[in-house]
Amino acid sequence: MKISKIKITNLFGIREYETDGKNLELTGTNGVGKTSILDAIKYALTNRSDRKYIVRDGETEGEIIIETDTGLVIDRKSRIGQTDYKSVKQNGMTVNSPEAFLKEIITPLQLSPVEFMAMDEKAQNALILNMLDYPWNMETIKGWFGEIPQEVNYDQNILAVLNDIQAENGTYYMTRQDINRDIRSKRAIIEEIGSSLPPDYDGARWEKENLSELYTEIERIRKENETIEKAKRLKESRDNKIRSFEADKEIALSALDREMSARRTDLESELSSLKERIASLEKEKGSLSEIKKDKESVINSEYEKKVAQYDSEIAAYEEYADKETKPVNDLIAKATETEKMKSHVNEWKRMLTLEEEVAELAKKSASLTEKIEKARTLPGEILETAKIPIDGLSVKNGIPLINGLPVSNLSEGEKLDLCIDVTIQNPAGLQIILIDGIEKLSTNMRERLYSKCKEKGIQFISTRTTDSEDLTIVEV
Repeated sequence: MKISKIKITNLFGIREYETDGKNLELTGTNGVGKTSILDAIKYALTNRSDRKYIVRDGETEGEIIIETDTGLVIDRKSRIGQTDYKSVKQNGMTVNSPEAFLKEIITPLQLSPVEFMAMDEKAQNALILNMLDYPWNMETIKGWFGEIPQEVNYDQNILAVLNDIQAENGTYYMTRQDINRDIRSKRAIIEEIGSSLPPDYDGARWEKENLSELYTEIERIRKENETIEKAKRLKESRDNKIRSFEADKEIALSALDREMSARRTDLESELSSLKERIASLEKEKGSLSEIKKDKESVINSEYEKKVAQYDSEIAAYEEYADKETKPVNDLIAKATETEKMKSHVNEWKRMLTLEEEVAELAKKSASLTEKIEKARTLPGEILETAKIPIDGLSVKNGIPLINGLPVSNLSEGEKLDLCIDVTIQNPAGLQIILIDGIEKLSTNMRERLYSKCKEKGIQFISTRTTDSEDLTIVEV
């Protein structure tokens, strides 16, 4: 597709300009309108302009009409105080989605090849990647990653977006680093806790072990053992006790005999000297046997009472007397071991919690790895299905390569060839190149560019700054 007519009215600094499909070189000093003609054509093809004022000063409307040899007519009007007008028709029929249609027939490299050569590497890469025709939106991103990754510039082309997503300074990569660092830290703590626990430590068992019940059982057995031992001691010492009681009785009886004998002597002495009291003393003497008998009865009763009391005490322990005491050493050892083991339960539980946290973090890390790998493999998938306007284009780590080489490695001539190749690789596209500032190229480079464009059947309109005060249009 080639341009057959261009008509410009009141756009930028142009009052009126019209040309056919010839190859042209526009020459003259700065300000005569050379670049305005190219800017007007770019405005018609892209509906964009870097200039602040589009309509010529003093006018209310500016217009550009471009016609091609295939029946395509592009008509754009910029109007002050009104909505701009645009019309894209093919053989008299309105083209649906005109902006999308125009993007298919023209590329940025056709509109500014010299500017492209002067760009830095980042800008050149972005321009080439932006030429990839691959439909996507935020739902596409969400479908790939299950979310919209943060801290990514989505105004870029899709390959640059994917490169940012998988980049080492990207959110996914940095988050995964933080997670993996946390995993390593927690695993170190787990290992430290594990090494401090006894071998084959069964935390679940020791957590359930009731130390209070164990100590209660030990105390119960101890008290029962004391009772049994006391019962045995009581039973074994009964005869000794009884003999002790008998001795007490004999001593009491002997004392009573001595007391009575002394009393008898005293009475007899008193009888000798106190005859007057004989009657009463004789009476008292006659009752001594009864008194003795009564006191003997009391002594015997006290004896029997003590024996009965002691036998009663022995009877209370009778059920224990024949029992054997139980050893508690094993239980004490068990309690000591249990207490020791239970002291590790909290650390064991902390270790389990950390292990759960590590497992969860590992899942997140794996998910991020999957997303990073997804972002790394998607460019290859995209390049298989996207419309690629450049032969030999591949992408590695977000960097476009032309036949395996980055654009920065291409010579000036190769970069110009790239612009021409982009044009001819789209036969259905507009076969034209706009070259603003051709004087920036060497004479040999300029002649080579013109020659190759003619050879490939590509139209071109170029501007060249000279000292002439007038705009000169030369057919090349």
